[in-house]
Amino acid sequence: MTKTYGELNPGERVLLGPGPSNVHPRVLKAMATPLVGHLDPDFLEIMNDTMELLREVFQTKNTLTIPMSGTGSAGMETALVNLLEPGDKAVVCINGLFGQRMADIAERCGAQVITVEGEWGRIIEPESVEDALKGSGAKLVAIVHAETSTGVKQPIEEISRIVKNYDALLLVDAVTSLGGVEVKVDEWGIDACYSGTQKCLSCPPGLSPVTFSDRVMEVLRTRKTKVQSWYLDLTMIQNYWGKERFYHHTAPISMIYALRESLRIIHEEGLKNRFKRHITNSNALVAGIEAMGLEMFAQEGHRLPSLNAVKVPEGVDDVKVRKYLLERFNIEIGGGLGDLKGKIWRIGLMGHSSTKNNVFLVLSALESALRAQGFSIRPGAGVAAANEVFSKDL
Repeated sequence: MTKTYGELNPGERVLLGPGPSNVHPRVLKAMATPLVGHLDPDFLEIMNDTMELLREVFQTKNTLTIPMSGTGSAGMETALVNLLEPGDKAVVCINGLFGQRMADIAERCGAQVITVEGEWGRIIEPESVEDALKGSGAKLVAIVHAETSTGVKQPIEEISRIVKNYDALLLVDAVTSLGGVEVKVDEWGIDACYSGTQKCLSCPPGLSPVTFSDRVMEVLRTRKTKVQSWYLDLTMIQNYWGKERFYHHTAPISMIYALRESLRIIHEEGLKNRFKRHITNSNALVAGIEAMGLEMFAQEGHRLPSLNAVKVPEGVDDVKVRKYLLERFNIEIGGGLGDLKGKIWRIGLMGHSSTKNNVFLVLSALESALRAQGFSIRPGAGVAAANEVFSKDL
């Protein structure tokens, strides 16, 4: 008997995990726009718009500010394979899973990796970076601005000053921060920065926005060896996104339509308003979480508003809570990664998903899930505490 396949009909989820976030209907509509060729004059103009809007959200004037074809990890790999050659020394800061991933890629590039290890859930201290740089001759320092695995927001400015004192390049992972919190590429002296479309930009996964300084372009011009990845080689890709428009690969046209629309939504809201929204919603969520007798995981004063890490309380089953939320409320939140598996929940309030309604919804649902496991909570405590924060923000 021939098997039949029905139309796609996945469940409608409220995406409050570490990504992807929910997508604005305008973005979905943009993806249904008819295709044109990837060298069509109309598409070239769309590419120009996308670059301009990306510069706005990165807060940079860098010419090479483009979306790479691939997810956020493709942006990470793009930066490292283009900046590093065999024998180069790289300082990589690790206080979570994605710092580990940068170190792995740097080693695969043939670099000598010097790691700066920090406790998961806490920031990398600037003096630790300076200690690693002293006498090292390192070409670059790589650090995660928004550590998705822990909910930590890393201060960048002081580390940037230290990196410049040692004439090294600064590479920053902004996958879970771009479009949700300040990422000031030019003001902070960042040489290379990458992100992903599916987090605070609220676009489907599939592109990785990147931006590179003039210093990086000089490094590219003076490389002694070919970039090890043909597909991610910026020396060729820049000619497709630049004035020359030389063919490199067929761009994911519908995804670029989507990114342009998501960036247009950000432009209309304004970065200042957008960042304030993310902070207010996170503050309300944290107030609710703590009123329910739960604890936050990330270091106080350095918590990401876009990714809120909550400690799983003693005697509560992490997986059962997440399954309860998904099956009864259609809410997705994330569990811990690596050493934090079973120890934290990661609640994302990113982009289109960062709303007052979602704060109330996840707090109510989480209360229900916890009470089902016998965890004692004063009824409505979380929602009441969140509402108090919102009422002060009026």
